[in-house]
Amino acid sequence: MLRDFFRGFIKIHVLYHASQAPVYGLEMAEELRRHGYDVSPGTLYPTLHTLERRGLLSAERRLEDGRWRTYYTATPAGLEALAAVRPKLRELVDEVLERDA
Repeated sequence: MLRDFFRGFIKIHVLYHASQAPVYGLEMAEELRRHGYDVSPGTLYPTLHTLERRGLLSAERRLEDGRWRTYYTATPAGLEALAAVRPKLRELVDEVLERDA
């Protein structure tokens, strides 16, 4: 059950970072690890591909130092989704953590 919750958090986290600047898989894995998520490539890459397939991320392959990397950027639909999630996320966090406004 926790795994399902964390997958949702990971998607939001990826979408947020991809809205700030293009990101690639290893970079996102390190960022997520910094926040306590132990995400395997077998989880992260399908998540990136799903977000791309759903039109929330766009992908661009770049050759850097002799190796290809796929960079992901939030699309306009991804930015809209993130904007829609933010107030719901804030409301949930405030309620769950019992913060007073």
